[in-house]
Amino acid sequence: MRWKGNRRSDDIEDQRHMRRSKLGAMGGGGGIMRLLPMVFRFLGFKGTAILVIGIGAYGLMTGNLGAILGGLGLQSAPVTQSSGPLQQTESEKELADFVSVVLADTEETWTMLFNKRGLTYKKPRLVLFRDVVQSACGMAQSAMGPFYCPGDQKVYIDLGFYDQLKNQFNAPGDFAQAYVIAHEVGHHIQTLNGTSAKVQAARKRLDKVEGNKLSVLQELQADCLAGVWAYHANHSRQLLESGDIEEGLRAASAIGDDTLQKQSQGYVSPDSFTHGSAAQRVRWFKTGFESGDMKSCNTFGS
Repeated sequence: MRWKGNRRSDDIEDQRHMRRSKLGAMGGGGGIMRLLPMVFRFLGFKGTAILVIGIGAYGLMTGNLGAILGGLGLQSAPVTQSSGPLQQTESEKELADFVSVVLADTEETWTMLFNKRGLTYKKPRLVLFRDVVQSACGMAQSAMGPFYCPGDQKVYIDLGFYDQLKNQFNAPGDFAQAYVIAHEVGHHIQTLNGTSAKVQAARKRLDKVEGNKLSVLQELQADCLAGVWAYHANHSRQLLESGDIEEGLRAASAIGDDTLQKQSQGYVSPDSFTHGSAAQRVRWFKTGFESGDMKSCNTFGS
């Protein structure tokens, strides 16, 4: 991606200097820190997001995160600020700059598209953190992956996730990293246009399997909206380079529910899908990228 030297967003909150005490224990003496690896399992950006085993990723990544973590006995921990300047490597500093540039570019795209519809785009803020973070949706751990919280309309990301994206998901490249952010911003678009609220209300009336199907449609729409951003980043600002889209498609395929279920459990369980198969994620990203029109992202009507 041709990102260096481009505008950086003013909507970055850097909380990497913040530290919190160890997360509280659950009743019966079971430590929540020991529980989380059993509860959380990466199934893609989900929004990147992840699937919460036995819970459902919609509630975690794009719904009421606080209610879910509260049900697990996870409470807010005291926040402390380390003294002195932020300690970071040169590569981490460059990655933070990259994230800021990508967020700024999504702002360009969505401000323009909203203006065309006579609307004003309300930009999300992006929070950089390490280890754990307090959001309006509750306390979240970095092991959960990047997420969007509709309660405060913020995207949260621990930059260490990108190492996992490269090494665990075999999806290297700066455009794959940008796709993560664009997908989460897609959930912000869904919050602004009311889609998220409608999905959440509908899920309350459905059983788990049918609720999961709605979750898939919402996540695929966020993939499509990420593709819409990529179209305009390429056509309006020539941000993309040769091979970038292939990186994005490789990432979308690598974090399909079917791909990751095969890797983790050896078989595929479609009824438990919450983000879509590899083919679905690739298809909808390509749909957005080829059209550049958010109207093409009607996953619910397909």
